[in-house]
Amino acid sequence: MFHYRARRRDETAFTIPEVNALQSVAPATGERTDGVASSRARLGWLALWMSGTLAAFIVAAISVRALSKTFNAFEIMTVRSAGGLVILFLMATLRPELRRGVRLHRMGLQAFRNLVHFGSQICWTLAIALLPFATVFALEFTIPAFVAVLAVLFLGERMTSARATALCVCFVGVLVILRPGMDAFQPATLLLIVGSLLFATAAVVTKKLILTETTFSIMFWMNLMQLPMNFAGSHPLFFLKLDASLALPVLGIAVAGLAVHYCLTNAFRYGDAMIVIPMDFLRVPLVATVGWMFYGESLDVFVFAGAALIVTGVLWNVRGEARRGEAAYIPVTPRGEAIQPAE
Repeated sequence: MFHYRARRRDETAFTIPEVNALQSVAPATGERTDGVASSRARLGWLALWMSGTLAAFIVAAISVRALSKTFNAFEIMTVRSAGGLVILFLMATLRPELRRGVRLHRMGLQAFRNLVHFGSQICWTLAIALLPFATVFALEFTIPAFVAVLAVLFLGERMTSARATALCVCFVGVLVILRPGMDAFQPATLLLIVGSLLFATAAVVTKKLILTETTFSIMFWMNLMQLPMNFAGSHPLFFLKLDASLALPVLGIAVAGLAVHYCLTNAFRYGDAMIVIPMDFLRVPLVATVGWMFYGESLDVFVFAGAALIVTGVLWNVRGEARRGEAAYIPVTPRGEAIQPAE
């Protein structure tokens, strides 16, 4: 199951099939059915928000690559956590209602989620510094497969034939990219696989948290708890190495993480999962082009072939979930909905 969730104002969580069902009841923008915007206008807004999502992913990767020349992974993530907190505080100042969702509730689960997410972020940061961009982004798409397995093991969800087929196809795609036992094998790719598994674990925990906690609250505790974790692996005075030349990558790593969630949220308002998710896969060729143009990274045909298999597996699963959702559709009030990605 792909790791996105829809939420009403009462913070009830829905899976992607339920999101698609909701969108058959009312426009994704939340407007009345008699005032729905034209398809062309909605596609225009969808393209705009997905462009923002893709740009944010790429900016985050480029920022980490630039900062890795000066800082270690913990120091980079310290900058991200601190910058994220500053942005969240500004948001709470401008929108005081956001503060009401932040509370001392389910803190054990929050702590476990952020410890696992912390590990995934360190693995991802190291991988960005050591591996070609295209390899990192292609292997990241294994996260939905890991989420599906963990949801069966820990959330009691059923392993359907669609999910099993998708997992097999994704596994073959990973083998194509990794090519274990061959000269092209890069040990650092295993680090990214571990990071993807940890992120999938965090996503499954988020599924539990989002039933009662707001997205703002989850993001607040994420940055607040991970700040001392990251700082523990940093040199106490690492910030003295900051200078004007690092201003853009520092700003990029702080803003891009939050921008991904915001842009992806709005993209789902103008299109359902079957449209948005395939557009998200444009990350691989786009970031591969960036790596080739600015870092001299080769365009590996095996990475693209493996990525295509992983994408096929994920789309097969989304298609199966959509069909299950049609059968299990329960009408709800659509007003005030917003799609939220798992942080």
